[in-house]
Amino acid sequence: MTKKSKKILIVGPAWVGDMVMAQSLFIYLKQAHPTCIIDVLAPAWSEPLLALMPEVRQSHVMPLGHGKLGLSERIQLGKSLRSEQYDQSITLPNSWKSALVPWATKIKRRIGYKGEMRYGLLNDIHRLDKQILTMTVQRFVALGAEKSIKTNISLKDCPQPRLSIDQEQAKSTLKQHQLETNKPLLALCAGAEYGSAKCWPAEHYADLARYFLEHAWQVVLLGSEKDQIICNKINHLVKQADTGQSLSSPPECVNLAGKTSLQEAIFILSQSDYVVSNDSGLMHIAAAVNRPLIALYGSSDPSFTPPLHQAAQIVYLDLACSPCFKRECPLGHLDCLQNILPKQLITMIETEKPSDDS
Repeated sequence: MTKKSKKILIVGPAWVGDMVMAQSLFIYLKQAHPTCIIDVLAPAWSEPLLALMPEVRQSHVMPLGHGKLGLSERIQLGKSLRSEQYDQSITLPNSWKSALVPWATKIKRRIGYKGEMRYGLLNDIHRLDKQILTMTVQRFVALGAEKSIKTNISLKDCPQPRLSIDQEQAKSTLKQHQLETNKPLLALCAGAEYGSAKCWPAEHYADLARYFLEHAWQVVLLGSEKDQIICNKINHLVKQADTGQSLSSPPECVNLAGKTSLQEAIFILSQSDYVVSNDSGLMHIAAAVNRPLIALYGSSDPSFTPPLHQAAQIVYLDLACSPCFKRECPLGHLDCLQNILPKQLITMIETEKPSDDS
């Protein structure tokens, strides 16, 4: 008789970067149990991202937005998943409500951290030692490890996220957005969902963009609709700069903030020769598509959520006031990012040979 494959339901996180880091858990589970089946319960926005993770069989959409309880809706969703007959679940968020669906699905083994006192909802509860598991990715992977090694998960035990990219489709996406496939491409990810204290100044991004535009590169600005304000400002600064040259058509970035789907943004990042990004979801995606990357950290801590790519370069000034984890600089000067100068990044990019391995 053929042994039944273990079926696992993962309750996924609500943020892009966290979902990318969750792939380390998916890969870890597949390495430990090659025949296991992994499904993910997650927000609708994550479907194109999960579709690029070969470890995931399918995703189930969580219809409720971030922060909404929706008790009856969660219970009904759980009941609708009972026919899947999952053997276990792993709940990555720490909220009480996130553990409701696996409980309502009547999954026999329901794993997760204690979080918001989730006794009863979870029946395999783990207590998080933040001094040992210092990184988000370690905490995710530890939930998939055997009990004997859960507290000894190091970063080297965490597989690197790696999205599966259709190269032809990715190149087609470039052409669709008026980007050339035979010209160097610098992608700038200037926004951050959390707040302005994570954002390198628009003036610095503009100086960096202008330098590479003047050296025959293409520069693309990527982000969500919320990032349109800063990306519009960057492009305005690039076009208005007084370079001392009389140009009938001054160079400008291709501003795609709010104009691409998440999948299109992923494809464009996968074809970039270099990516410069704030600590954001797009930064984690750039790492997961194996592109040369400079990650800029201000209010956040690179030792907690670093880009999971060995070749990624982190720029962090480690000031006395950093990391503050605030949405806006509480001191009003943003020195942690203001004092990272464009010329430093220009040198980093020009002295490192871009990798063609995608």
